[in-house]
Parts: sequence; structure tokens; C-alpha cells
Amino acid sequence: MRRTAAHTLVAVAVIPLTATGSENTLKEETIVTASFIGANSASAAPIHVVDGEQIAQAGAQSLGEHIDALLGVSTADFGAVVGQPIVRGMGGTRVRVLNNGTVVRDVSSLGPDHPIDASLSHIQQIEVVRGPSALMYSNGAVGGIVNIVDGTIPMTDLEGFSGSLGAESQSVNDGEVVDFAVRGNVGGLNITYSFQDVDMANYEIPDNAVLGGQSDDDHGDEHEEDHEEEHGDEHGETGTLTNSDTETTSHRFGLSTAGDWGYVGVSYNDLSNTYGIPFHGDDHGAHEEEGHDEHQGEHEGEHGEEAHNEHEGERIFSNTESETLTLRGSFDTSLPFLNAVDFVVKDTNYELMEQHAEEEHEGEDHEEDEHEGHGHAEGPTVFSNESTEVQIALDLSAGESIRRLVLNYAQEEMSIIGEEAFMAPVDSTETTLGFFTSDDFGFATLDFGVRFDRVERDGAIAEKHHDEGHDDHNEGDHEGDHEDEHEGHHEEDMAFEPQSFEEDAFSMAASLSRDLNDYAAVSLGLSSVSKVPSSQELFMNGEHLATSRYELGDATLDTERSDSIDLTVNFNADVWYGSASVFHNQIDNYIYLRDELEEEHEGHMAGDHGDEYEGEEHIDHGDLTLAEYKQQDAEFTGYEIEIGARFELPRG
Repeated sequence: MRRTAAHTLVAVAVIPLTATGSENTLKEETIVTASFIGANSASAAPIHVVDGEQIAQAGAQSLGEHIDALLGVSTADFGAVVGQPIVRGMGGTRVRVLNNGTVVRDVSSLGPDHPIDASLSHIQQIEVVRGPSALMYSNGAVGGIVNIVDGTIPMTDLEGFSGSLGAESQSVNDGEVVDFAVRGNVGGLNITYSFQDVDMANYEIPDNAVLGGQSDDDHGDEHEEDHEEEHGDEHGETGTLTNSDTETTSHRFGLSTAGDWGYVGVSYNDLSNTYGIPFHGDDHGAHEEEGHDEHQGEHEGEHGEEAHNEHEGERIFSNTESETLTLRGSFDTSLPFLNAVDFVVKDTNYELMEQHAEEEHEGEDHEEDEHEGHGHAEGPTVFSNESTEVQIALDLSAGESIRRLVLNYAQEEMSIIGEEAFMAPVDSTETTLGFFTSDDFGFATLDFGVRFDRVERDGAIAEKHHDEGHDDHNEGDHEGDHEDEHEGHHEEDMAFEPQSFEEDAFSMAASLSRDLNDYAAVSLGLSSVSKVPSSQELFMNGEHLATSRYELGDATLDTERSDSIDLTVNFNADVWYGSASVFHNQIDNYIYLRDELEEEHEGHMAGDHGDEYEGEEHIDHGDLTLAEYKQQDAEFTGYEIEIGARFELPRG
């Protein structure tokens, strides 16, 4: 019934529900400049602004997909749901995602298979910001920030009521989306509400597009033929991408009151998401190749087959649940040096549960209970993030000069509990002070930003204790239950040593821009930005099966220092428009996740700890790739070119 209703709504597209002749509609409220700096020109602040109407027309996608077409921006996706933004080659914790100027506190940094916790339904705009203004609201934003502006808390009084009802259908995944939004004023109280429901099945793909994680170079024809006969059905029905389905429900509710004195309001957001995780290998290994049994003998053959059979027909899926309560306001002052005081208090409770289950192949219909019942299931792993953030911003602007001083305090508790817990709980406290100024000197405009960060992280380093029982385990009977081995591996052989990390960091950036004529402008940017190691880079230690890795952090990592320079030329005429940039980024102590080499893996599996591994603790990571967080100086050099034309067609 719901599918029929959705298709009917698609036929009528978007239905406006304007109750009065309001001039304050959703479209007219769209802000076309960076919301938190008030810049009126893209040359004065190097940003991209994607209008909310464009987002709505693009359909239901991940954040990364929505901004992937922007110059210098790309996406790191892990299926249809997960799309983490990349700016000029920087991703992960080097690009911070904000919602209305405050950091989105989820667990996307703990794995590429974790989504950004933000609804993109009925938003005003998405801003991609680099340079000085990016330093105000987030630390470690070497690549920049992505700010999602939704306008849930109105800053000015709304007039009358306005709203919309919409629907969407996607044939590639039998997907359907229904959304609804309303905004209005009742007795001087501004009320906003938006709702979205997304239901998408597995993606249709060309036959044989997925080879089940097997490489033709690694396996002979005979083995490949046997594999297809025995396990050909485990990757889902023919012509579909297994575990690419999703169901999402989001609600946003806001109240505010406004006047000549400013405004104050509160909002409540909740988002529920169930999605499959595609592209996982059967045996979780990238090194199980010909000749591997020579090092492992009979044990490796038996254990490898056992591990392979265990994950045969397996479904990996995740459930996310988040609730965010925000108090936001602004008070105008009569002081000559202080225009307004803005404040935000935000509390976030986020949880992601990742679970492995034995796939059910009976029936092809995509029913709602498909996401709930999956036959046999291993114990789930729960990723959680509980955080409280307080932000105070002072508007010190004078005349046409823009000045912002921002104080931000955030307390965050991140934990992983369950079958695949690969990091002990970490408590982080971040205290930051940021300042931004923009001045027009006539011949050019100078933007300047500076920030100071104090970051404290309290976690633990997991240590393994190898006893005689461990040696007996390697040489004895391997016919026991694999889950028991896994639990024992963590509960009996792991010990945690508390560790504390505290670091002060200083960052600054400047941009000088000049209009060459009515159509062209040029800007030169310089920056020196610090990035403090994240929780997972410091304390990670364990199996991350979704990426087929055993990830190992390093509590002795140093703070990154990124020194960059970029030159950009923009032009925008009546028909033609374009942009060209060249940039160089020198990063000292660049933190990266290094996968072990083939010979290193074979040496570990063979138990060969010669001079090459002397002084290093042996990590028993089985068939998983050992990936360690390392540091090394790095250089990023690149260019960006975009050119286009607009043609006015009859009737607009």
C-alpha cells in the first residue's frame, strides 16, 4: 500500500501547501552566502554553496554524492548510504562535517563503512569552506569543513504557514522516498517540522560485475570454477549488489521566538537508519593466495576453510540511532564594540550497531522485516558517541568589516562494545578559541583566521599477553567454535593500560583576493594548520572485519602541521564561467593507515620474527591485513580547472 501511495505522489511531484500569501517561503529563505561568516562573495571566502533546491532535485543520496560534482571535492563511498567528503585529497578527520555550525558527533571517523549522521531532507544549503573562515568552528580541518544548514530554528519571525509534500522513486534499487515539511508562526512562536522516509532495496548491477572478492590472478581456473559452484549464490541474487539496501527515517522539529533583541530557540532531531554493508570479502583477507599453505601447513588449510565457511552467505548490516537536542540563540547588544552574542548548547546521543547474520535467500521481495530477521547472527558490535558541546560567538563587526570570535567547548565519550570491539572507550575534551576577520582595503580584500586548540584524550592501549596456552592453541586442536576463539582472544589475552593524551595546537590562515574586473577575480591563500591525532589513530587495536583489516593505533603520534599555498582565478560572465586553481600542501608528521606488505604478512603468518621484526610486538591478526597508523612527511600538489556556459532557453 505504501508503495502505491509513493508512486502516486511521484506523479504529482512536489505539492506546495501554502496556507496564506506568505512572502517568507522556503525558497525565499535560502541563504546564498556562507551562513556563519556573512561573506557576500566567493572570492572573499573560498567556498562552494549548494542550494537546498538543488539538493532536493538530486534525490536521496549520501552527503558525499551531493557535493561530488563540486570543483576540488570528491566522495569516499562504502555503498549507497556511506559517502564521506574529500576536499583536495583530504578526508576522514581532516574534513569536518558541521550541522548549523557545530560538529556532527557520530562515529564516521572510526571506519569508512560508517555514515555521516545528518539528514539532507528540506535543508537550506550545503557549504564547503576552505581557508581562514574554516578555522572558526572546528579543529584539525586541514582539508576544510562541510556545513549543512537546515534552518530548523528560525532566526526571524515567520509569516503565515508554508510547506511541501514530496515523493521520489528510484528504479535502480526499487527505492522510494516520501518527505513532508511545514513552517509557520502561531501566536508569535515559530514552528518547523520535517520528515523523511527512505526505503531502498539492493542495487541492480550488470551480471558478473562482482566476482565475490576473488582475484583471477590469485586463483586458478579450477579453483574459481569450484568456488562459483559452491558459493555462487552467497553474493545475492544475480544482477544485484548484496547488502546495498537501506531504510532511513528522520524527524526534525524546531521552536523559536524572535524580536528586535535577537532570537532563541530549541530543536530536536532524530535519525534511524538500517543499511547493508557491501563489498566485504568472504575470508576477510587480502593475502590468502597460492603458496600460502606452504607457510601454514595443515593448520592453515583447516582454519582458512573453517573461516571461509563461517562467513559463507553472510550479511553484514548496521543500525544507527541518534538523537540531538539543541538550544540556540542570539542577543543583540547596544555596546559599540559588540553587536551580538550568539550561543549554542547541543547534546548528542549516537549509536551504531554493526551485526553479522546468515543471509536468508527465500523470497526476492524487499519487505520491512527483511532488515530485522536474518537467521543466525553473531554478537553485535555497538559504536556509541555521547557528546555535549557549548559554543559562544561574539560578533565584533564594524562597518563592512566582518569580525567573529568563537569559543567552543566539547566533551565526547566514544566507545566500542561487542564482538568486534577494536578500541577501548575514549573520553575527549576539546577547548578551542577561533577568530576570523575580513576587511576590504579597496585594492583587495584580506581574510584572516586564527585558532587555538587544547585537546585531551583519555583512553587505553590494548596489550596482548602470550602464555603457554596461546602456543598450545596454535598447535592443538582447531575444531572448536570460532566464536569462542574470538572471544577468548579478546577477553583472556587482552589487557588495557590507561593512557592520556594532551596537546595544544595553533593554526592560522590568510587569503588575499582582488577583483580584476567586473567578471574576474584572483585570490592567494596561505595557511598553517595543526591537526591533533584522533582517538582511533591513538588507541585503535583490533579486528575491523568490514574493511578486512586488523587496525593498530599509536599513542606516541605527534601533531600534524600542514603548510599550504594556493592561487585561484575565477570568472563569471553572462554566458561563460570558470575557475582554475593550483595548490601545494606540505604536511609534517602526516598520519596515515599503512597496510603491511605481502612479504611482511607472509613473515608474520610463518612466525618468522627475524631482524626485520626485532623489537616489535607480534600481532596475531590471522588472515586480516595488518594496518598500522604511521607518520611521515607528505606533499600534496594539485590543480583544479572548471569551465562552463549557461544558455537562456525560451520560456526560461
